[in-house]
Amino acid sequence: MLTFEQLLSFLPVAVLITASPGPDNLMVLGMGISKGRKQGIAFGLGCALGCLSHTFLAVVGVSALIAASPAAFTLLRVSGGLYLIFLGFNALHSARDAKVEALQAASQTLAKLFFKGIFANAINPKVVLFFLSFLPQFVILANGNVVGQMIALGLVFTAQATVLFGLLGYFSGAIGQWFNTNPKAGVILDRIAGAVFIVLGLRLIVSL
Repeated sequence: MLTFEQLLSFLPVAVLITASPGPDNLMVLGMGISKGRKQGIAFGLGCALGCLSHTFLAVVGVSALIAASPAAFTLLRVSGGLYLIFLGFNALHSARDAKVEALQAASQTLAKLFFKGIFANAINPKVVLFFLSFLPQFVILANGNVVGQMIALGLVFTAQATVLFGLLGYFSGAIGQWFNTNPKAGVILDRIAGAVFIVLGLRLIVSL
């Protein structure tokens, strides 16, 4: 459903965004440090699978726009491009050191931590808006089946987040220590992600 070129352009960006210090991955690291590898992995997998809910909402929103008017979908892509540029400049100006702290949480089963991760990710309105802005940027209208492309992109994003968050949980101790002993690492990752957001937004607007 996705072309090789789409996957090649989308996957590296998705990995970079997922790896950039943010609430989800820092919580995964904190959970792994304080509770152990299994707990960190369980929480991380929950956070990753929470992306499916955002994919669903994005697909529903895009489907409604396509049904209303093809021009409305173009407007969404332009608005999404501007939003990504805003996120990029915000990341460049507000980049700060990533600090990983152990979470002081009561003992919970792996299942509870898994569903807690899903819930924490699924209720974040900023992530919903991000998915609605980000996924359409990689849709190729000429290939048709826009909804199918959106679903495939969302599944790819979820799959790479599952792998990355699982690894974060497993190696939480070492990765958390590295972040804390290399405080500029978070700044660098934030700035790279910010630059990528700006490039994506500009590329879309210029190409329309």
